Amino acid sequence: MSVRRAPSESGGVPTPKVVPPFDPELSVVLAAMGKEPRESVTPRNLAARQERDAAARPRPTIEDLRADGRFEVAELCVPGPPDGPDVTLVSARPSGLTGSLPLLYYMHGGAMIMGNAWSVLPRILREWALPLELAVISVEYRLAPRTQYPGPLEDCYAGLVWAAGHAAELDIDADRVIIGGKSAGGGLAAALALLTRDRGGPVPLGQLLLCPMLDDRDGTFSSHQMSGLGMWDLTSNATAWKALLGERYGAADLPPYAAPARATDLSGLPPAYIEVGSAEMFRDEDVAYANAIWQAGGQAELHVWPGAYHGFDSLAPRAALSQDARDARTRWLRRVLA
Repeated sequence: MSVRRAPSESGGVPTPKVVPPFDPELSVVLAAMGKEPRESVTPRNLAARQERDAAARPRPTIEDLRADGRFEVAELCVPGPPDGPDVTLVSARPSGLTGSLPLLYYMHGGAMIMGNAWSVLPRILREWALPLELAVISVEYRLAPRTQYPGPLEDCYAGLVWAAGHAAELDIDADRVIIGGKSAGGGLAAALALLTRDRGGPVPLGQLLLCPMLDDRDGTFSSHQMSGLGMWDLTSNATAWKALLGERYGAADLPPYAAPARATDLSGLPPAYIEVGSAEMFRDEDVAYANAIWQAGGQAELHVWPGAYHGFDSLAPRAALSQDARDARTRWLRRVLA
């Protein structure tokens, strides 16, 4: 059991607060990273952090993604939302497979302010597309604060509608589409499930929500308990939500499509896979979301990985806990697709 110092409720002398310990393998990786990658994102340094991320984050080319012919890959420019620009979709599938494949429609992470559609694909293609014979589409949605809500979500919805409407052209099975994402992408996937339900759009077979970013209010116990101990803190989270929501940040009437934790009706949603670490800020909002789905009569598989911080499997891919998490996701995908 670990203990940190936290302000008391009266704002006076700090009092001890217990926190769940990190998994030993993950802890070593976190310590080796140093402080710079964990620096808080603030409104003042946001633009610089975005520039740094764009320069440092991998952006494989189409040839890179084809991996010496193992995959068929194409960039598609499709109609965007009304009054919005076209949307870029990166479409990939294992080479040599004929017939309509199930589709994983994926949204990248990056707190709605960073990331790109290309960087996530090498692992997805290697770990899921090949063994499960999946087609994958990764969405290049617009980022905040340049584009605020609902722009990024509408990009994702427009791409999904286009893909479902062009299933024959893409050789995908429109009845076997799983929407998914990680962190901000997980939040977008949850919002997309709500939006397509309410608009009568394409019906996903499932939703894969990996440590999803769901709640703009930062009022859960874990959001304060774990702030700054792993890879993400309250300052960074608030900066990201403010960038996305602008003047609507924290509004009482914020729609659930902006922050899915705000939803009061989670009925009629596709089966969900929800995972989160026990030692990360998003723990309680993600657990609450799974519970709300169950209470609404829905289906959700919840995994809370002990001692895991945000993004643990990407930062420590060889750790035993990371391998267990990847195996659990793959088993869920295989069951849903079967």
